[in-house]
Amino acid sequence: MTEPALARTKGAEQFGSSSAAASGQSGDRILETRSISKHFDATQALQDISFSLYPGEVHALLGENGAGKSTLIKIITGVLQPDGGEILLAGTPVVIRSAAEAQRLGIAAIYQEPLLFPDLSVAENIFVSHQGRGQVVGWRQMSQDAEAILAQLGVAIDVRSPARGLTLAAQQSVEIAKAISLNVRVLIMDEPTASLSAHEVAQLFGLVRDLRGQGVSILFVSHRIEEVFEIADKVTVFRDGRLISTRLRSETSPQRSISDMVGREMGLLKPRPRAAIGELLLSVRGLGRESVFEEVTFDLHRGEVLGFGGLIGAGRTDIGLALFGIEPATSGTIALDGKEITVRSPREGMDLGIAYVSEDRRQLGLSLPMSITANITLPMLHKYLDRFGLIRRGLETETAEAYRKRLSIRTSSVDLAVAKLSGGNQQKVMLSKWLNTKPSVLILDEPTRGIDVGAKAEVHAIIAELAATGIGIILISSDLPEVLAMSDRVLVMREGRQMAIFSREEATQERVMTAAMGQVSAPIGEVAA
Repeated sequence: MTEPALARTKGAEQFGSSSAAASGQSGDRILETRSISKHFDATQALQDISFSLYPGEVHALLGENGAGKSTLIKIITGVLQPDGGEILLAGTPVVIRSAAEAQRLGIAAIYQEPLLFPDLSVAENIFVSHQGRGQVVGWRQMSQDAEAILAQLGVAIDVRSPARGLTLAAQQSVEIAKAISLNVRVLIMDEPTASLSAHEVAQLFGLVRDLRGQGVSILFVSHRIEEVFEIADKVTVFRDGRLISTRLRSETSPQRSISDMVGREMGLLKPRPRAAIGELLLSVRGLGRESVFEEVTFDLHRGEVLGFGGLIGAGRTDIGLALFGIEPATSGTIALDGKEITVRSPREGMDLGIAYVSEDRRQLGLSLPMSITANITLPMLHKYLDRFGLIRRGLETETAEAYRKRLSIRTSSVDLAVAKLSGGNQQKVMLSKWLNTKPSVLILDEPTRGIDVGAKAEVHAIIAELAATGIGIILISSDLPEVLAMSDRVLVMREGRQMAIFSREEATQERVMTAAMGQVSAPIGEVAA
């Protein structure tokens, strides 16, 4: 037996059995966080998180987008440093300053997209973290050790072949083998099944159970709640940066966990006043983009706000990109004002009266060094040229001033560079830019992300005002209370599939999250307002 494989067998004896871990009585904790806190600017990402992981335990983390799961993982793996609190490993306080240091301590992570070097062999990928600079590589021994670890996992892969040709499931197996080679004590699995088939998930879970039996502690993060309740011994729920509950799997249920996930108060967010809905504006039937999303069907009426709910990666943004022509659909139909259309580029989208406000205003939505005026008029610059092809500066300024007043952009001058504005005012400039195209369909992707509460309220007021003028609005947001407060109806996506459409009266936090987690589906016929 190779040394890494032998270490795993010894680890099973040291850490105890999985049945003991499942009961929470396996002895000393292998990993513990005490009062961990972390903030980013004004956002409290984690607040007073005290969490324990026992040897030989599969412990699942659940929570909405932005609940704090990823932040905790990054702290445990050394990617981020906490603002307060401490981490203990096997009862000893540790400071984890980097991912390499986490690996040396026996903490490893695998993610939805495996991080392999495609042109290196399987064996090289498994042991890439072991080789010091200037050391001579023992190729034969490396291959033998790699084969032994994979055999221990029950995985048949040619260790001399390049990683480039492996399936996603095989890549995940190599990632697990890499962790075992590091004598991992804590293995973090962040959305490891998101891109796997049902058969591949079953294979992965077989490996997880084997590792648990060998004493490895596994922190399992997934939005697939049915998988959580298949594999986990314990379930912890995060909400808004706080740890809400930790329960044995036998003492909870998917519905109870979902209730914990969405149990927050709506706070100061007030529902948008109900407005009259006009005639049919946009009709989408069976829309799809190969390998991204499929069979999306909905109607959008004039003056309606249609919210898109779902978890990150559900396909909501991809639908917006398809409707605007950035990443055109490959199947299905789109009709605007009763006429079937094809949108193959953003220019075609704009010409048809469709506008898309990107979720990333700094990278994709705005040119930060340019002035407010230049950003607002950029998509329609041809309208500001005189017969000699020169820009009519006065007309540009007049337009920018009109939007500055209309959207209450706080600035001393519309000639100011957008980079000098606050996040909320940058968001208003980006809205102005697309409103200047005079759209009939406005797609808003995360319109209040990264702005303060006051600016968020102003953006909500703008959305309500725009809908009142008859614009049809598609609101894509990971802030579920925002979706519920602002929308007339809510379409829920999950992993590229449309799960349900709820009316305003039917849409509750629990119902939307239940659909987003795959626990309920509505017939495709339920698309009428």
